Amino acid sequence: MHFTGTVYRNPYWPTWPLLEITQGCTHNSCKFCTMYKDIHFRLSPLEWIEEDLKELAVTDPDARTIQLLSANPFALSYDKLVPIMEMINKYLPKMEVIYAAGRVSDVRNKSVEELKKLKDMGLKEITLGVESGDDWTLDRINKGYHASDILTQCHKLEEAGIEYWMTFLGGVAGREHSREHAINSAKIFSQCKPLLVGTSSLTLFPGTPLLEEAERGEFKPLTEKELLEELKLFVENLECDCIFNTHHTVLANFSGPNFLARKANIISQLDFMIKHGDESRMQAFRRNKRTL
Repeated sequence: MHFTGTVYRNPYWPTWPLLEITQGCTHNSCKFCTMYKDIHFRLSPLEWIEEDLKELAVTDPDARTIQLLSANPFALSYDKLVPIMEMINKYLPKMEVIYAAGRVSDVRNKSVEELKKLKDMGLKEITLGVESGDDWTLDRINKGYHASDILTQCHKLEEAGIEYWMTFLGGVAGREHSREHAINSAKIFSQCKPLLVGTSSLTLFPGTPLLEEAERGEFKPLTEKELLEELKLFVENLECDCIFNTHHTVLANFSGPNFLARKANIISQLDFMIKHGDESRMQAFRRNKRTL
C-alpha cells in the first residue's frame, strides 16, 4: 500500500481498508493546524491507486466500505474522482460505502447532478471540517470561506442525498469573540441537516500561527472552563437533530445519537463541570494532547 506520510483517518468510520488518493491539504493555511504543514497537495498517481486496489482485492476482497485519504480528497474534481470510483468498484465489487473528508469549498466544483452520480458510485458520506459558522471567526482562522458558503454547499449535498458531518472547533475565536462564535455557528449548523455534528476544542500546538499569536499577546485563548461555557452556549443554540459527538480534545464524552432528546441532559452535565471542574487538572489533560 502506498502511504506516503503520517496517516490521519476518521476513527468513527470503518478504519480499514484505507486508500490514499491524495497527499496533503489543498488549503493548508488554517491557523490552528500543522497536520500537513510540510506536504504539498497532489493527486496520487493512478498507477499507485490501482496497485493498492489490486492488493486489497487479494487481502480484503469482500470489503464493503473504504475510507479515502488524505486531508481532503473530496477536493478532486468530478472528472478526476470518477475513474477512481470506477477502479474501486472494479476491484472491490461488493463495495457499498466510500467515505471521504473534505472542505466546504471542495463541494463548489461539483454540480448537484455530479454529486448524485458520485453517490450512485458509492460516495455516500463525507466529513466537512467546518469549524465555525461565524464570518469573523472564519476570517480570523483563515478558513477560506464564509457562513453563506456553508449553507449553499451543504444544501447541495442534501439535494444529492450525500450524508455529511460538520465540525465545531471551540476556542478558535479566542476570548474576544467566543460568544458570537458559539451562537452564530449553532445558527448556521441548525439550518443544515448533518448526519453528525462533531465538537472539539482548540489545543495550541507548536508551529501553529495561533500559538505564535498567543505568545505575542495577539490571541487570548480560553481557559478550560471558558471552553466548556462556549460549548454549552453552542449546544443551547443548536437545533438540528443529529448524532452529536465530542472528540478527544473535549474534556467530557457527550457522544451519541438523538441530540435533541439528550440536549437538556448535556447542558446539565456541562453546568456541573463548569461549576465543579478543576482547572489545573483540565489543563493537564490538554497538555497531553499531541495532535488534532
